[in-house]
Amino acid sequence: MQCNIDRRGRTVRMFVGAGVEITGFAFLAVWYLSGAPWLVWLAAACIVGGNFAIIEGALGWCAIRAMGFRTPI
Repeated sequence: MQCNIDRRGRTVRMFVGAGVEITGFAFLAVWYLSGAPWLVWLAAACIVGGNFAIIEGALGWCAIRAMGFRTPI
């Protein structure tokens, strides 16, 4: 994979990924306390998506840019 984002894009993806992952863990805590079964799936999706964004930022590679779309950052 070739680097296709600059330092600013990498930083934004790392922060967004961390925020989404923290949100996922908050959903997981709410699921544990309330028992709503659909929250565990939302939490899992947020955690996996956050990890993917963090990996994109660490590697300097953006999946959307690799598909040919232009991103503003």
